[in-house]
Amino acid sequence: MTAEMTVAPEPVVERLADGVYAYVQPDGGWCLNNAGIIAAGGETALVDTAATQARALRLRDAVREITPAPPRFVVNTHFHGDHTFGNAVFTPEATVVAHEGTRADAIAAGLHLTGLWPDVEWGELTLEPPSLTYADAMTLRVGGVRAELLRLGPAHTADDTVVWLPEQRVLFAGDLVMSGVTPFCMMGSVEGSRRALARLRDLGPRTVVPGHGPVGGPELLDEADRYLAWVQRLARDGLAAGLSPLETARRADLGGHARLLDSERLAPNLRRACAEERGAPPGERMDVEELFGEMIAFNGGPPSCRA
Repeated sequence: MTAEMTVAPEPVVERLADGVYAYVQPDGGWCLNNAGIIAAGGETALVDTAATQARALRLRDAVREITPAPPRFVVNTHFHGDHTFGNAVFTPEATVVAHEGTRADAIAAGLHLTGLWPDVEWGELTLEPPSLTYADAMTLRVGGVRAELLRLGPAHTADDTVVWLPEQRVLFAGDLVMSGVTPFCMMGSVEGSRRALARLRDLGPRTVVPGHGPVGGPELLDEADRYLAWVQRLARDGLAAGLSPLETARRADLGGHARLLDSERLAPNLRRACAEERGAPPGERMDVEELFGEMIAFNGGPPSCRA
């Protein structure tokens, strides 16, 4: 399959609780991420932004339809550009908040993501890394809403943040959780993701806003864990057979996982799982260019991005 450019469906705003909303960008494929809006007591905060300037401006318009108060905070769940490139649309009014490792990774990555899909209309992007960081946990109060920022990682990346609203039992999970979309651990850890999912279950969320795909409930945590456990089994079997991760991916029967978008992520997920089976620590830095190249080889061309 080669890359193709088609028009993505319109974003949707879903009310989850009083003053709490999910901004969902269907279909959740590459760079079509979700965001969160908290608007209470005359104050507003965002959880993540969007990949392109145009999409970030549409997110800003959606916020303005809910409340006249511009966001006071923008929380970045991790450093990937689809969640952070829109930061500049909301500053200087908003303070960008994230884990200290996310700030470092955002600065190191810069706008590199734009080079992977040069045909996307990214707009005039300005990198706006987090200016307020935390180490283990942090609490924001947005009007009457308590938002707990928790560092869970390595998982999707080395330093993922989730935003937990304990009174509303709403969890903004970032890319630790996908809905109808293949999990992606290339820059984090398969085992670490499973541990993070266990911690998220312990929170007892009623509503889970994934980083990509439709909003759901705690079943999304179980679906993600089933996929990751399957990847670990594949890795063990492939190593026992003397196969490379790419060979293992090519021979794999996706079964029920075939319904997930972006199935090509299996190749780098397996590379990460195999490294961990051999004793690599979760989050160990790996050659991202090589891993992405293996994914392209497995896919038969660059993945499709409709941002």
